[in-house]
Amino acid sequence: MRVDRVVTEEGLQEAFRIRREVFVEEQGVPLADEFDQHEQAAEHILIYQEETAVGTARLRNVDGWAKLERICLLAPYRKSGLGSVLIATLEKMAAEQGLRQAKLHGQKQAEGFYQKLGYETGSPVFMEDGIPHVLMVKNL
Repeated sequence: MRVDRVVTEEGLQEAFRIRREVFVEEQGVPLADEFDQHEQAAEHILIYQEETAVGTARLRNVDGWAKLERICLLAPYRKSGLGSVLIATLEKMAAEQGLRQAKLHGQKQAEGFYQKLGYETGSPVFMEDGIPHVLMVKNL
């Protein structure tokens, strides 16, 4: 297992392929909603199992907060510990930028996962692309 920062267009396209498979094809998020104006400014990462990219996530600085976004793993690799590695990598990147607080919009079904990683629920349930979400926050 390894995690790489995306530094090439090929890597970015690989991250987009994984997001399309998970969010658009599997979860029904409209394609137009999955990709936004922040793609080029965000820092993207890919996680690999052997030589295969199996997950991705991105990080943005939003008003002094580390905003963890588009966190996903292909279905066969969930519940393998790789999700925790993605989050830890984003948190380390945020700390390197001097960011001291992290937030994310977590799917309600993943709330317990984020809580185990030290995140606290910071909002009531809200809908995003037809999927129940909650705001999750953590001091880094």
